[in-house]
Amino acid sequence: MTRVSTSGNFGVMTSNLMRAQVLQSIAGEQVSSQKNANDLKGYAKNAEVLTAMRSAQAKVAGFLDQTTLVSNRLDVQDIGIGQIGDATQSARDAIANAVAAGSAETLMQQLNGAFNDVIQGLNTKSSGRYVFAGAKSDTQPTTATSMADLTAAPSTASLFQNDQYITSNRIDDTTSVDTGVLADKLGTGVFDAFKQVQAYVDANGPFTGKLTQAQSDFLKGLLPTFDSVKTDLVTAQAKNGLNQKRFETAQTDLKDRADTLTTMVGGITDVDMAEAVTRLQAAQLSVQASAQVFASLQNSSLLNVLK
Repeated sequence: MTRVSTSGNFGVMTSNLMRAQVLQSIAGEQVSSQKNANDLKGYAKNAEVLTAMRSAQAKVAGFLDQTTLVSNRLDVQDIGIGQIGDATQSARDAIANAVAAGSAETLMQQLNGAFNDVIQGLNTKSSGRYVFAGAKSDTQPTTATSMADLTAAPSTASLFQNDQYITSNRIDDTTSVDTGVLADKLGTGVFDAFKQVQAYVDANGPFTGKLTQAQSDFLKGLLPTFDSVKTDLVTAQAKNGLNQKRFETAQTDLKDRADTLTTMVGGITDVDMAEAVTRLQAAQLSVQASAQVFASLQNSSLLNVLK
């Protein structure tokens, strides 16, 4: 006997249609977001691994941001130390040239210009902060403005306002590096060298015109002092350069780690677009087929048979 009731078929097809619509919705969302899921529940057994990876990503990103900031500051410190060293060398060359020529016609102008460059180097700023001031980064490291201040001050040390805090920064979980440089450590020797010139000028008058034998002998005696100061500045700049290299290498390593973690996380979270598009198309066909069958069942009711 042929069964004329279609309620059971309607129930089955309704269920199939709803299931096809759910699959279509999931596939459509994956294609749209390019992600397998929008929360950890969607990753099931990989949720714990994914959480650990994202935690590692955050830590690496933090170190990468820090190394970038430190590298920028080290670059500024290098420029500042270089300026102080170049000014010291310029002063030394001016003295040597005056001795060689037997004339100090422009010596004081050259020395004053070089000393101003030293001051600018010591007061170098990065992001509005004095880089050689220690923890007092909002305070100008030296109050000296001219060579006359060197002999007017009660001591060379009184011309420096920095504290003795040396900045230390972490490269990774286990390694910290002292990156700070202090103005008084850079400038005391330089100031003392220029102070000798100013003290002589205060006692004997400025260097002008042809040098006397006494002036020439005095200036010759200054050359080893300026050479020693320049050597110390080169050493300080080299130490800063080593730190620059360490943080540059650390940046490269951290970027590589960040890229690796991104790839690993993507392997869990990122959807295979070709596969997702295929599933979406299959789900759409399934919805269309189910809807068509459902519509055809509407014409298979008992009322149609009785007609």
